[in-house]
Amino acid sequence: MGIQDRREREKEQRRNQIIVAARRVFHEKGFTNATIKNIAKEAELGFGTLYLYFKNKEELFAALSLRVLHYLNMRISHIINQGNLSKMQQLDALKNVLIDVYNYDPVVTINMYHLQSSQTLKNLPEDLLDEIKNLARYSTIAIAKIFEEGVDAGLFIKKNPVALADIFGSLFSGIVLWETSKNFFDDKKNHLESTIGIAYEIFNRGILAQQS
Repeated sequence: MGIQDRREREKEQRRNQIIVAARRVFHEKGFTNATIKNIAKEAELGFGTLYLYFKNKEELFAALSLRVLHYLNMRISHIINQGNLSKMQQLDALKNVLIDVYNYDPVVTINMYHLQSSQTLKNLPEDLLDEIKNLARYSTIAIAKIFEEGVDAGLFIKKNPVALADIFGSLFSGIVLWETSKNFFDDKKNHLESTIGIAYEIFNRGILAQQS
């Protein structure tokens, strides 16, 4: 291995070290309360070194969001590529994927929902913002394709597949945000997965063609 290759590998290792430290800090303090100072301390690095890799905590959070989005799209692609699933089985599998993605990184997932409606994303570098947009767009298009095929086959009601995909996703994010806000007042009860199960059971019944 040449000197340049070794330097690139060390650079990538250091970058991952910072991301792992940021994830721990975000989980402990939350996105709003976390600071670059906290993250640098957790990573055992100086400010100067950290700023060589990330300009601010928004960029760090975006890097964590990209990991979640890549994981989400990988799981969605797996569902689509399975040829033995009915449309309803695909929707059920998608619901389980969303739950798995949330459990994979709850703090990042929740803050992703908050950041989508804030000005923070607009402050990211253009290339990073484009990557996030492209990954989010892929997941929407892929889910919409399932609905489109269901509509074309006469299984689902004749509604805009993209709108159905948006409703499918927003149903999940809305319940997650609602239940986590409730848990702030009573963390002894966690009805997230059961509530999601009921919500999608009702949603699935509503999109069947015979309901129209």
